[in-house]
Parts: sequence; C-alpha cells; structure tokens
Amino acid sequence: MIAMNYRGPFRIRTERNRPEPEIMHPNDAIVRVTRSLICGSDLHLYHGMVPDTRVGMTFGHEFTGIVTEVGEGVQNLKVGDHVLVPFNIACGACPFCKQELFGNCHESNPQHTAIGGIFGYSHAAGGYDGGQAEYVRVPYADVGPTKIPAGMNIEDAVMLTDVTPTGYQAAEMGGIQKGDTVVVFGAGPIGIMAARCSWLFGAGRVIIIDHLDYRLEFAKKYAMCEAYNFKEMHDPVVFLKRTTDWFGADVCIDAVGCEAVGTPSQDITGRLFLQAGSATALNWAINSVKKGGIVSVVGVYGMPWNMIAMGSVLNKGITLRANQASVKRLLPRLIEHVQNGILDPKGLITHRIPLEEVNEAYHIFSAKRDNCIKPLLIPPTATRELIAA
Repeated sequence: MIAMNYRGPFRIRTERNRPEPEIMHPNDAIVRVTRSLICGSDLHLYHGMVPDTRVGMTFGHEFTGIVTEVGEGVQNLKVGDHVLVPFNIACGACPFCKQELFGNCHESNPQHTAIGGIFGYSHAAGGYDGGQAEYVRVPYADVGPTKIPAGMNIEDAVMLTDVTPTGYQAAEMGGIQKGDTVVVFGAGPIGIMAARCSWLFGAGRVIIIDHLDYRLEFAKKYAMCEAYNFKEMHDPVVFLKRTTDWFGADVCIDAVGCEAVGTPSQDITGRLFLQAGSATALNWAINSVKKGGIVSVVGVYGMPWNMIAMGSVLNKGITLRANQASVKRLLPRLIEHVQNGILDPKGLITHRIPLEEVNEAYHIFSAKRDNCIKPLLIPPTATRELIAA
C-alpha cells in the first residue's frame, strides 16, 4: 500500500510498498482510508520537535475510512461501515475512559503515563501508525470509530476527528459566560475553530491573534471575529489590556503550542530543546487574561517542562485548563451542529492533495505557502466525490 514515511526532520517520502496492516488483537479493525488530514501538530513531528518520533513512522491522526476487516471480539462494527476515527486511542474501560477522558486513557499507551495513545504521533504517544496511508489498524474498534451519519459530507466527517472537537473543547474549557471577551492566540485551524465555537457558548466579543495576514483574513470571515497581527504591535499584552479597559480578557485560549514565535528568548530555548517548546503564546495568554480569568490550553507542547509565568497564574488567581480533546464525548453534539448547519467544518479545508504527493503537501503547509489553512489528503483508492452513505 501507499503510506507517508517519516525519514527525519523535514524529510518525508511516499512509500509505495508498505505492507498492509493486520489484525493483531480480537478488538482490532482494519480501515481503508477514504480521507485524511495534515494537522498543525503533525508539523511539530515534521520539524523534529516531539520526542521519540522514529524514522519509518506514518503520521496522521485525522482520518475516515471503510471497515475492511474486524477482529473476532468486535461487536459494534461490520465490514463495509464507513467511519470517522477519533485521534484518541481509548480502551473505554479504564477509570479515565469511564470519566469520558478519552485522551487520558490509561491502557492505550504503554510508553507514557501522561498521555493516552494517539494515531501517528510518535512513540511517546504509543507508537501507532497513522492515517496518512491507504489502510490503518484501529485498536479498540468498539470504542472510538463512529459510523458517519447518512448524507454527511465526508469532508465534514473527517474534520470531526480532531479539529472541530479540539476547537470546541478549547472554548468549553474556557467556561465562557454570556458577554465574555475571549482572546484566541493562533489563527491556525484549531484557533479559528475555537474562535468560531466561542460564540456558541455566549461570547460577546472574540479576538484572534496571529502574525500571518492571510490566516487573520480567513479567521475574520470564517469565525466572524476581530483579528490582529501581533507583529504590528509594540506589545500584544498591552494592546489586549488597553482594548479591554485594562482589565484583561475574561478567557484566553492558547491554540499555538510549542512552535510559537514572537519572543526571541522563548523561540531560541524552545528550538534548542532547553525547554519543551516556546511558551510565548501561553505566557501572553496568562498575562492578557483578567484576574480570576480562565486560560484554556490546547496548543501542543513537548515534555516535560516549559518556562511559564506561574507567579502570574498564582497572583492573578487564574484557572488553567488543558487537555487533549475527548472526541468521542463531544461527537453527538458536534454531529448535530453540523447537521443543523451551525458549524461548517469543511469550510476550513483549503487544499485537496493526492496522498502520493504527501511530501509536497507537508511542504506547502509547513512553509505557509499558497494561503494554506488546512490540507486534505486523498488516497488513490478513494474519489473526490465520495459522500458517506
């Protein structure tokens, strides 16, 4: 089969003779991929920022597919089912899964106690191959995979595997109250979706901060929010304080993570691995939120530590909330929002690229070429017109 193959930082190739995955456990399923996405957090892997990302791995934690084989223990799926597969790999039975903390599953990742398993996201997240391939082995197949509702556009469905739930949970963790001012750092797909979802929780004002004008223009139209370029400011924290009568925002969302730019010392120490990535956006969020406010973090950071303003967290009485999105918990509500036209996830997709050209797709996305917001990969076994039936 064809699969993306990681060869080291900034090096990806299309492997054309990768063996197809096999059932390894009675609760496994094999899925033929119909659509997959490249995530901003895949770029952290691509740039060599995530520990234990091994040569030969296939990335991709956002994908849909058709079930081609199931283990003898699988009860909820059958061959031919068209499913969306959450990026969390979750057993469904451990204490954390029972709390619907599917991103914190205690059984799916034997490599680490801090994070559950994730498809295609280094051996630190379990070492599972991902969906930027023609076929994927899906463990715990009765737990994660969800049948795509009849009539749902497949591009909406694939966007429900990570981007939409993560943006929604970012807003949810913010505890947004009616009329609140919400500031989102990062106008990538997650940040834009978080800004859009903030309105659903009653925000009265939504601001997004980035340094790329094309992303800011896209965010203004898609998320109907204010958008500002921090490179045009002397100090983004002062700007945000001034525009909120010097109180600060009610809620700040960090949708950037470990490759944030804007503070030279953070950038240098983060990229030299003296800390687990640049914490610029997180510190801006902490310093821009009001006293007693909430900072919601969905930007990906490495392990185990960063230089952050904990003194300000304490002295301002800030609530800090962070986690991987619990996709399965959020899917019923988000599917309803899509079906009712409240959310348009596929509207974030700007590029549709054959899987065979995955190297070019990564280059476009990483280099911020061609006004790329979100790239979609199409395997040769799928067609552009495929609609879930």
